[in-house]
Amino acid sequence: MSLTVYDILKLDILKDAKVVAGGEFVKDKVVQWVSAMEMPVESFVRKNELVLTTAIGCGHNLEEFEEFVQDVINSEATVLGVALGRHIFEIPKEVIELANQHQFILIELPWEVRFSEITEAVMFELNDINYKESRRSEKVQQELLTLILKETELTCIANYLYQHVGYPVIITDQIGTIQAQSEEIPHFLDNWREYMVKGIIPARKPMSLSSHDPMIQKIQTIKIEDYCILQLPVIQVSGNTQDFLFVILPSDISLEHFLTQFTVNILEHAVTTIALWFSRKNAVEESKLLLHTSFIKELINGEFTSLEQADSRAEIVGYNLKVPYISIIGAPENLKTLFQKRKLDVGAYPLWLESMIHYIKEEIYYAAQSLNKEVMITFQEDQLLVFLEISLENKKEGVTDFLELVDRRLKSLLPKVVISWGIGNYNEDILGFKESYQNAKIALNICRNKKGIGNRVMYENTRIDRVLLSLSQNQEMKEIIMSTVEPLVEYNKQRNLDLIDTISTYNHYQGNVSQTAKALFLHRQSLLYRLRKIEELTGLSLVDPDDLFLLDLSIKTWKMGCC
Repeated sequence: MSLTVYDILKLDILKDAKVVAGGEFVKDKVVQWVSAMEMPVESFVRKNELVLTTAIGCGHNLEEFEEFVQDVINSEATVLGVALGRHIFEIPKEVIELANQHQFILIELPWEVRFSEITEAVMFELNDINYKESRRSEKVQQELLTLILKETELTCIANYLYQHVGYPVIITDQIGTIQAQSEEIPHFLDNWREYMVKGIIPARKPMSLSSHDPMIQKIQTIKIEDYCILQLPVIQVSGNTQDFLFVILPSDISLEHFLTQFTVNILEHAVTTIALWFSRKNAVEESKLLLHTSFIKELINGEFTSLEQADSRAEIVGYNLKVPYISIIGAPENLKTLFQKRKLDVGAYPLWLESMIHYIKEEIYYAAQSLNKEVMITFQEDQLLVFLEISLENKKEGVTDFLELVDRRLKSLLPKVVISWGIGNYNEDILGFKESYQNAKIALNICRNKKGIGNRVMYENTRIDRVLLSLSQNQEMKEIIMSTVEPLVEYNKQRNLDLIDTISTYNHYQGNVSQTAKALFLHRQSLLYRLRKIEELTGLSLVDPDDLFLLDLSIKTWKMGCC
């Protein structure tokens, strides 16, 4: 509800007023203030104001009068009412043309009509509108609080707002994940997650609308496709922005016309209501998350004395321990690098990281549901810890199918994210969870050191690697390994010639010089030179089986990062 120039012209006090410019806009232009003004205008006129003037001091000078009218137009006033009869008898056509050029409303007023009476009549209408708007706003506030007291779903609150603001709304958590949406959401919602991953939603840069209204100052706008999205922060008790309210406007909608005082009041009541709703929900969710994380930690630390004790705790947090599980550890390897490439504010990294882990966990849950498997998951020490239900008849195939599905979906959503996986063995009884977790940790370390990041290794396929790990724990063995490998490493640093890769390839082809030279793209004589250099640096003979075995063992152990 707003007061237009058309409404003002219908007042009895202005029955003899005449519109001489901008007549086609009287039903659209809004008036929020009224004042009497003479030269100079300076900064005394406000936006959307009805300005009354006698043109004293400039009415007899066309140039000065034009300048005065231009100043009023520049102040973004809505309408200028000029009293005719003493200082000006007729508004010049040049001034009328100026007003029409700027779609500005110009009105002639009879000299007999007092400005004080016009001001009184307009202020009465404005106060009446403000009173009615205030009552409507209070009613909305009461109805929103009633929804909270009734523990209504967030979707109902979203639909209530849609009915009152006239446009679809979306409510998200602090990372932009949709928690509720109203009816009539446009098609671009299908790409919402993509915009989140790119850092477009929610907007993080402090760019808000210019206004004296503190509520409007909090609003940020996001341009996507054919829409203008208004983003409002939901501030919780801690004073931090925890969640967001989005209003989806068509791009051709004027923000000035949409953000009426009534709409702004609704949005202000809405974010308060949503903050209360989330505060209650988050208290419950945080308690559940702590319980889940605590339970899994107790499992991997072997703190339960019996399966019955663990099972009773599992029921409380909603887990089922009556099925066999295997431990899987996933290590996201390059999230920090990806964030830095986006050139976002460093302070936004914790939220961005939280959103990335959230997406990955979502895909893990989805993969488990698709395969009809139970899953327990938490994120700690920069790693995803997963316990996946398996079939004892085909453990390997079950885990492979699960990780293949996770990887396929992540490549679609987060194509540049690299994750390494370590898969433990299945171990019986309650201590089997701890043993499986320890197996997965070893498998992950071997995967990273031997195969490099972005791969996966099963513990049962690491027997040789575990032998090497065990050998490397012996101090004498460490010294033998380093004395054998270090000369080759130093030579590579000095000459940029990778002799370790040369001997590894040579061993792979079982000492066949021709095949080794072909694989390394080397001339036969160049390869023979390298092999002689290896013998010279290590003091070992490549034709002696024992020396060759020691060299191969030392390099394999060194490559795993054991020394």
